[in-house]
Amino acid sequence: MITHDKTSKTVRKQYTPKFRDAALKLAERIGVAAAARELSLYESQLYAWRSKLKNAHSSSEREQEMSVEIARLKRQLAERDEELAILQKAATYFTKRLK
Repeated sequence: MITHDKTSKTVRKQYTPKFRDAALKLAERIGVAAAARELSLYESQLYAWRSKLKNAHSSSEREQEMSVEIARLKRQLAERDEELAILQKAATYFTKRLK
């Protein structure tokens, strides 16, 4: 009779980012199924890595777009503040002249 210790965990194999990039490039060249067979991986691993990489790129693009938008809005706010300061000075000047 085989008993299993509930405290023991199976260790997952960790792949380096360099290996993952190489595997994804190979999958692009020869196809996911062939690359998975050649590298003794599951196809789902390659699909997951590809999806994760794509999401990382799209989120960094979004962050870049957001930073450009933030800079534009900051410039616009500075212009509005300057216009408001000018109008306040003009209002003060004309109020003094009317008295």
